[in-house]
Amino acid sequence: MAGLYEKPSETYAKKRPRYPKEWFSMLASLTAGHHRAWDAGCGSGQASLSIAEHYDSVVATDVSEGQLRHAIAHPKVRYLHTPEDLAEDDLVALVGGEGSLDLVIVATAIHWFDVPLFYAVVNRVLRKPGGVLAVWGYNYDIHPFGDKLHGALYPAMRPYMDPRTRLAMERYRDLPFPFEPVGVGREGEPADVDMEAEMTLEDLAGFVMTGSVATTAGEKGVDLEALVKGVMKEVEEGWGDRPTVPRKLVFKAFMLAGRPR
Repeated sequence: MAGLYEKPSETYAKKRPRYPKEWFSMLASLTAGHHRAWDAGCGSGQASLSIAEHYDSVVATDVSEGQLRHAIAHPKVRYLHTPEDLAEDDLVALVGGEGSLDLVIVATAIHWFDVPLFYAVVNRVLRKPGGVLAVWGYNYDIHPFGDKLHGALYPAMRPYMDPRTRLAMERYRDLPFPFEPVGVGREGEPADVDMEAEMTLEDLAGFVMTGSVATTAGEKGVDLEALVKGVMKEVEEGWGDRPTVPRKLVFKAFMLAGRPR
C-alpha cells in the first residue's frame, strides 16, 4: 500500500483539503484526558498538527516514508515509520504502550489497514475508561460537482481499484467498527461531516490525480489522463469564467468515533 503514496507524496501534501479545526475540538471534548494521542496513517501530518493543539504530545505513524519526508515538523509531534509487517506487540510499544493514549485518530486511511490487527492494538493502547478512537474519510463526492466527479470517476475506475478503496468510496458503511458509540456515528451508520475547502480548478484537478483510486486505476490500464481530462472539462463548464480564482467546495466527508467496549 505504501507505494501508492510514494510518487505523489509532495503533491499530496499540497493538494489535499484541510480538516476543520472544529472536528478536533469536538474529538478532544470526548476524551477524559489530553496527554497523548496517536495519528495512525498520518500521511503528511495534516491531522497530526491539528490534534497537537489539544494534546500534550502526538505520535504520528505511517508506512510511507515518502509521505513522512514531507510532513511538517511540530514540537509536540513525533513522526515514526511503521513497516507493514510490524507485529502487534511492537506497534503497541512504539506508540506508547498499554493504556497510554487518550485518543487515536485515522484520517482517510483505515481502509488500507489490517483492520483486525489495528483494532487489537487500539483496544490495548487506549486508556480505559475515557479513551476514544475516531476514523474518518472522504471521496470524490464534492459539492457542487459530486455528480461529475464521484458520479463519473467512481464507476469508470471501480473495476480496476483495490477492493479496500471501495470502503472509502462507499462512505465506510461496510467498515467494521466494534466500539461503543459516543454520538459520532455507529457501525454501518457513519456521521455526515462536511469539510469546506477553497480551491482553484487546478487545485481540484491536482486533488483528483493524487488519489489512490486514480493511481491504482492508472497502473491497471485506465487511460487516466483522458478520463480525468473529460471529467474536468465538464467541471470547468460549470465552474464559471474565473478558473484561477478559488471557490468554496464542500467535501461530503464521514466519521465514526467510539470507545473500547
